[in-house]
Amino acid sequence: MNDIQWYPGHMTKAKRMMQENIKMIDVIAELIDARVPMSSKNPDIEDMARHKPRMILFNKIDLADSTETKKWVKWYEEKGFAVIQVNSKTGQGVQQFIDKARLLCKEKIERDKKRGLINRPIRTMVVGIPNVGKSTFINKLVGKASAKTGNKPGVTKGKQWIKLKKDVELLDTPGILWPKFEDQTMGKNLACIGSIKDDLIDTVELAVSLLEYLKEHYPELIIKKYQLETIAEKESYQILEAIALARNLKKPGNTLDLLRASNRLLEEFRNGKLGAVTLEIVK
Repeated sequence: MNDIQWYPGHMTKAKRMMQENIKMIDVIAELIDARVPMSSKNPDIEDMARHKPRMILFNKIDLADSTETKKWVKWYEEKGFAVIQVNSKTGQGVQQFIDKARLLCKEKIERDKKRGLINRPIRTMVVGIPNVGKSTFINKLVGKASAKTGNKPGVTKGKQWIKLKKDVELLDTPGILWPKFEDQTMGKNLACIGSIKDDLIDTVELAVSLLEYLKEHYPELIIKKYQLETIAEKESYQILEAIALARNLKKPGNTLDLLRASNRLLEEFRNGKLGAVTLEIVK
């Protein structure tokens, strides 16, 4: 599969803005997609936020394999992160955010009290790559549609401060990707979850790549969803053909429409219609 690269100008601007604002921030909360807990974590943010209390928010936990999520949560906790599992759409876990922020800033609050600074707001920043569900999370946290949401990468623009409680404020930032994927598997993973615009990738190649992983780790989900008898002897490309046949996706002349089959597979994976899947295993 061709190398995936995407770093539009507004991301360079967003990164610069984050670097400028990070000095006044007390807690950095990074949303990651529970289906790709490593690929959806931005190493640029790692560099920028090194000396700040850190929170990792596992979003879309309903779409991920809960057994794998537990392993990843433990992995991040062992690295010193505070971790919350959230489903931004239903609100599950969202309200833990404020308590966790206060806990991470306990020492700062005590220091402020000694200096006579009462209820000085804890300033938090929510960061994350495009399409990880950041705006939906903030809307749920605030309780109203304060941040514009969209299901296309790069919808959130500019910055805004949001008052959560009298002692907690939140800075929303646009989603940013890093300039270069060192590991192309990460690029594929991000393309699978929709963090990279579909018109920048070869959809059929991406679908074949996804099927390769699913065949190895979740074969029963493919068999059940597309009512296939077996996939053990099939190559990934042949499985895609079988999906096109099962869904009667054909072009004029009765040839199989593999592009439509690929789009269908990716859409059903992204919406959780295939079942709970995690694309990365803790090593």
